[in-house]
Amino acid sequence: MSTLSDLLAEHTGLSGTAADHLQLVVAEWQLLSDLSFADFLLWVPIGPQEAPDSRFLCVAQARPTTAPTAHPEDVVGTEVTEEEHPQLRRAALEGRICREEDPRWHLGVPVRRETIPVRLGDEIVAVLSRDTNLAVPRVPSPLEISYLGSAADLCQMVADGTFPTPEPAPDVHTSPRVGDGLIRLDSSGTVVFASPNALSAYHRMGHAADLVGAQLAPLTRSLLNDPFDADEVAQRVRRAMGGQPSMRIEAEARGATVLFRALPLRPRGQQAGALVLVRDVTEVKRRDRALMSKDATIREIHHRVKNNLQTVAALLRLQSRRTGNNEARLALDESVRRVTSIALVHETLSMSVDERVDLDDVVDRVIPMMSDVAVAETGVKVRREGRFGVVSAELATPLVMVLTELVQNAFEHAFPEGQGGEVVVQAERSARWLDVVISDDGRGLPKGFSLERAERLGLQIVRTLVESELRGSLSLRGRGRQRGTEAVLRVPLKYRR
Repeated sequence: MSTLSDLLAEHTGLSGTAADHLQLVVAEWQLLSDLSFADFLLWVPIGPQEAPDSRFLCVAQARPTTAPTAHPEDVVGTEVTEEEHPQLRRAALEGRICREEDPRWHLGVPVRRETIPVRLGDEIVAVLSRDTNLAVPRVPSPLEISYLGSAADLCQMVADGTFPTPEPAPDVHTSPRVGDGLIRLDSSGTVVFASPNALSAYHRMGHAADLVGAQLAPLTRSLLNDPFDADEVAQRVRRAMGGQPSMRIEAEARGATVLFRALPLRPRGQQAGALVLVRDVTEVKRRDRALMSKDATIREIHHRVKNNLQTVAALLRLQSRRTGNNEARLALDESVRRVTSIALVHETLSMSVDERVDLDDVVDRVIPMMSDVAVAETGVKVRREGRFGVVSAELATPLVMVLTELVQNAFEHAFPEGQGGEVVVQAERSARWLDVVISDDGRGLPKGFSLERAERLGLQIVRTLVESELRGSLSLRGRGRQRGTEAVLRVPLKYRR
């Protein structure tokens, strides 16, 4: 299914500003849906130019978490005519909330439909449909009356063009929701309703009495630990009373951590109080701190492993310098290179917060290290083309090992002694695969060469890592009419052991 942006671009001629405003409406409308105990559908006119309001397309849908849905089916992408939903056109033309329609049956459920024009400046850019499932009778309670009253004020503000506002941008993914805790203030800042969860949050903060009748701003300031947070929360509540919305803010009181967000209620431009959403996130913060501690421990382990590997590499390098046997010295130097490449991966992981590695960074540090030695000894240069991107930690170590072995293999066997050349490491990444080609312009593969029967330790290591760790494929082949050899590596990016 296409996104809201895709549907608007494909079916309407709305300006970028209008599309951005509808994105804001969709970002905030779970609040409207939960307060209304109703589904919300966003409709845009798509009729012909001479009668643009004769047909409408549903481009987004929200279901309530506080009541049964009126639309168990997906309505996005559905078109309706003026005859099928006359209130849509009426709201678009008259710029007012329409409630004249009698309830109707939909999929065996009685549904009441209301329409709310979405105003941006002097223009109606879309229409909201508020569809309420009437199958479950609701007993009027203080909670329901307060929710519906708040929803009515916010919906009128949508029709007025004063809700939502572009600044400050709401952080909808972490802001408190209706079910977390809701407090309704009158025009003087006095609490006229507090939901049970809101009461529980204030009890955790140290306020044992009821909230109804209290001045919320000074009460909240008296409960919070940090004077700056206390003043900031109180100021945001007061600014909401004056018509200014705010982003969420987090504060602590007596060991409890609570999120606050204040929203002004000004239907038709008249002060009607404010909504304050609260959420007790004490346990969430405790788990976050535990995860942060665990993450720091993992990074410290990677750091220590890197230090230990560097110590091992230094000892092997020292032993190599003291060894008189050339074959033993070469074996020790190869071991130093392998240990060093693994150490570089662990150094990168020690600075990562999500156990992922920027492979371009690691390769760009490994290649110069190998290139300096190769140029000094053989005159062979090496360079990288393309991007490896970011990979998981489980892929990073074996992948770097394979790359260094293949590059080293080209240095050692592709070129006759004293002949220079070039080795190119080329990477291409798609959604599913990482394709790497390591090519040289050397003398090519010997006749009868078989990767499966190769006895060199480096190629045996490569074959084992590709098959058992990377679950990928590797082939060595000639370059056709050009001189040299290509090592072609393909690694699946979605693989998980």
